[in-house]
Amino acid sequence: MTGANSGIGWHAALELARAGGEVTIASRNTAKAEDAAQRIRERVRNADISTGRLDLSDPQSVNAFAERELASSRPLDILINNAGVMALPQRRESADGHELQFATNVLGPYRLTGLLLPALLRSASPRVVTVASGTHAMGGPVPITDLDSKASYKPIRAYAKTKLANILFARELQRRAGDRLLSVCCHPGAARTNLFADTSRLMLLSVFALYPLLQNAGMGAEPLLMAATLKDAKPGAYYGPGGFMELRGHPVETTTAPIAEDVAASRALFYELEHMTSLRYAF
Repeated sequence: MTGANSGIGWHAALELARAGGEVTIASRNTAKAEDAAQRIRERVRNADISTGRLDLSDPQSVNAFAERELASSRPLDILINNAGVMALPQRRESADGHELQFATNVLGPYRLTGLLLPALLRSASPRVVTVASGTHAMGGPVPITDLDSKASYKPIRAYAKTKLANILFARELQRRAGDRLLSVCCHPGAARTNLFADTSRLMLLSVFALYPLLQNAGMGAEPLLMAATLKDAKPGAYYGPGGFMELRGHPVETTTAPIAEDVAASRALFYELEHMTSLRYAF
């Protein structure tokens, strides 16, 4: 699982470990990953949990992490693409020159999923979970253009585009995989996490306005856990809180904005990601 050293990712990792799963916490900060793993071990006796260094915005880091995972020749039952950054105040670039939100939230998960496909396809019932956001509805129009926000950078707009891209990716992955794997997505609603630590002033003001509605990170993890473990999850399904405006509450299967259901936009995005990464999924 990516992004599991804190927030909803940590709570999801805790519950998966509690249920007896073998959990790998992938994080760009190895010290934080080890601390997160230790906090889980303190709560779950004999938790089967490991850590690995992974910076999704850096192709070399993604390649190295995938190589280590594939070297074990073990099947991978569930890949959870959870890590992300949100509404960075200024446009920044990744090691290979892409806008940092796009590189972390979209390109990195695309590359990681593609590289780990051999391990996923060794599983009897592999599943890929992609964590999106309700802000995806603001990410249009589709097909998505200016993926790197070179023509115009607006923090929340750039973030919303990446979250729309997450859903388009998840659904095109399902179409291409057929019955070889299950691809689903989810969103946590409004949860108190450190995702707000490096974000724009406008986003902080929005969070302040919504503060009474924010739920804790444990509740925010419930849609992720539903997406990862629901026995009869539907291909391409989308899970989120069932309460007020989908900001809080226990999870339910919900619907995405119409722009996230555009098949042509999903295919166009996948083609762009193939071109940018020189990585083509092989089923």
